[in-house]
Amino acid sequence: MLIDSTDRRILTVLQRQGRISNADLAEKVNLSASACHRRVHRLEAEGYIVGYVALLDPRKMGVPATVFVEITLSTQAEEVLEAFEKAVARIPDVLECHLTAGTADYIIKVVAEDTEDFARIHRQHLARLPGVAKMQSSFALRTVCKTTALPV
Repeated sequence: MLIDSTDRRILTVLQRQGRISNADLAEKVNLSASACHRRVHRLEAEGYIVGYVALLDPRKMGVPATVFVEITLSTQAEEVLEAFEKAVARIPDVLECHLTAGTADYIIKVVAEDTEDFARIHRQHLARLPGVAKMQSSFALRTVCKTTALPV
């Protein structure tokens, strides 16, 4: 089912304020509370809203360093891709892993305490990933912009 402009307004607000009360959400999008509740429930049921999360502060959690690692595999064979993807998904320090088109096969986003902690993650996990031919790591010096909100 397609979403309309009211659904888009609901999604925009929920992406930025996931804990907003239904009454406050309804007021912001100019709906009655019951109509708003029905729409949110439908958006959840249809899979537009896939979950609600608490976003944590990496510094307060002790992992302020973000490292982007480009990984090139030795082959593109399906079994190698599958083995790599299963193994990387088990590394707790990996926040994201993307199969890419370009110079690298995968780009992963890793969080760490500092360079020493990243060296541990590299040694204990990344260097042991199956099928890896080449790895290049880049430390983020500063986050210029960051959002979890998709354009609606």
